Amino acid sequence: MGLDNVLQILVLGLMMVFIFAVIYSQIEITYKIGIGALVFSIIFIASLANQALKQQRDEDKRRRR
Repeated sequence: MGLDNVLQILVLGLMMVFIFAVIYSQIEITYKIGIGALVFSIIFIASLANQALKQQRDEDKRRRR
């Protein structure tokens, strides 16, 4: 199970949590906005880290040739 699969599972899980928090819960709108911002930032940072790791792997492969 590679990092891509883990990232996909993380994104799906966070999206489900976000949908539950926004639609089905009775919390204040400020908390809903905060949860949305937190979910977005985690997904963005994880995607950014995944892309950086891919570039590092590609660079390592080129150096070994």
